[in-house]
Amino acid sequence: MPIIIPQDMPAYSTLASENIFVMNETRALRQDIRPIEIAILNLMPTKVETETQLIRMLSNSPLQIELTLIRTKSHQSTNTAQEHLLAFYKTFDEIKNMHFDGMIITGAPVETIPFEEVKYWNELTKIMDFARTNVQSTIFICWGAQAALHYYYGLQTTELPKKAFGI
Repeated sequence: MPIIIPQDMPAYSTLASENIFVMNETRALRQDIRPIEIAILNLMPTKVETETQLIRMLSNSPLQIELTLIRTKSHQSTNTAQEHLLAFYKTFDEIKNMHFDGMIITGAPVETIPFEEVKYWNELTKIMDFARTNVQSTIFICWGAQAALHYYYGLQTTELPKKAFGI
């Protein structure tokens, strides 16, 4: 089934060229089906690449999926054009009254910084609290999983001399 994303998003043409069924919002509105609503909090610096990878994986679902991309307001990305963020991403303030079937919270290259010192930590904890009541199921990736374990259960990370595995 299709992934519903704006037709002018860079991922649209990339995925369409890979024969992944992407659909714009206008066409989706003509369908007689409720899409599954997925939010992605993309904390990665390479947002276009990350969103394309995640959309590619989600496209393997037999369900129609409508995506809402979320960015932090308290941290401005320097590796992604502001025009892209303004066009395709929402802030927490814009989605705080919404409900989602699922949410993905990505990692970020901040693993050596104590959680509470990460610039957007307070905003991230508000989003994790929101997910408890407004999201059916949340998946945390990489540093996002470490942040969730720390916030929800008080677990600390231990820096190893070399990478042991991914989360």
